[in-house]
Amino acid sequence: MSISRLASSISESPTLQLNEKARILRANGEPVIHLGAGEPKNPAPLSAILGSAAKLKSGEIKYVPTDGLPSLKKAIIQYTEENYGRLVEPENIIVTTGAKQSLYNILFSIVNPQDEVILIAPYWVSYPEMVKMVNGIPMAIVPEDGTFIPRIQEIEKAVSSCTKAIIINTPNNPSGVIYPESLVAELVDFCEKKNIHLISDDIYQKLVFDGIKVPPAYHYTDKDVENTRIIVVNGVAKLYGMTGYRIGWTIANRRMVEVMTNVQSQITSCPPVISQSGAEGALLGMQSVVENLRLTVQNNRDVILQELRAFSDVVTVKPSGTFYVFPDFSAYNQDSAELAEFLLKKCLVVTVPGSAFGMDGYLRLSFSGSVKDIIEGVERMKWALDPNAPNEIYIGDRTMIRDWL
Repeated sequence: MSISRLASSISESPTLQLNEKARILRANGEPVIHLGAGEPKNPAPLSAILGSAAKLKSGEIKYVPTDGLPSLKKAIIQYTEENYGRLVEPENIIVTTGAKQSLYNILFSIVNPQDEVILIAPYWVSYPEMVKMVNGIPMAIVPEDGTFIPRIQEIEKAVSSCTKAIIINTPNNPSGVIYPESLVAELVDFCEKKNIHLISDDIYQKLVFDGIKVPPAYHYTDKDVENTRIIVVNGVAKLYGMTGYRIGWTIANRRMVEVMTNVQSQITSCPPVISQSGAEGALLGMQSVVENLRLTVQNNRDVILQELRAFSDVVTVKPSGTFYVFPDFSAYNQDSAELAEFLLKKCLVVTVPGSAFGMDGYLRLSFSGSVKDIIEGVERMKWALDPNAPNEIYIGDRTMIRDWL
């Protein structure tokens, strides 16, 4: 079998790989605790379920417009006006099979071979692989001061004549930090002046804590959607806990949407109509589900921070959003992939190595699950990393933890 060089160069998604490992272990009866999953545990909103059910009941499960159902676009227009302060037209929107496809479609549509795309570490695991898949070059910036927030000077220094785009994700996966308004404003101004695309991945837009607000990038430009360099990506996966629906969208100028629609027509034809109807139901339904999820996740954030304080050698930056925390475990092992594998074997806790996000020595821990799993998971990690710990420990009502090595 002959595999292309490009396909061979693409790494497997570490998060999906770990999800599969956890699934297999659980299927074999192992008491795995998954602190790696980026997936809230709440059920899909009733309005989403009813929307999908109505479409199923009609039996009209056919092809729909490549760029999305007109009724869903109308709901996205309303969401954009309420949350971004911008009135966009249907021609400025393309609905995709998840925000992940939105990002890939954008890169496919703007990146030529050897064009550079700037990523800010820590970055989401799929960004560099997507850039490589369209024959671009990912250029990672690691903040010099050891924080998760770069200075504008660091970004400007990384820009070259080959730079086509900069991707920002705030609130950020994996760190949970929110970029300061001043940085976003400077980035918008810089990209507008340099004619560089600013791709704003807003998938965690409303999952923020402690009363913090995240003004959208649109707030820092006086240009309209047709003329700005800002491209917005969003979706229903994280905000409504609808990861399996696979519905995202892009807001961009009409020409960009036309090109992305052509691209999508040759790949997936159109997003599934049942999922689109569910997404429409979520956007138009009671929004209290979003606030309930946010409050639950904020409480979980406080719990995991409290538990992590027991590690004297672990440095943790308090997340202001998302459902992730990104502690520095380099005092135990600077090779985060090796450390994550050790924890999985030693105490059956799934974590995601920081190397996948461009910062080795760190581990991404998700607090999207139950409080019980968060507490027990961190307790197991403490035991596994303590050289003086007993061979067996007992946590809660479980007595199965032992030395797997």
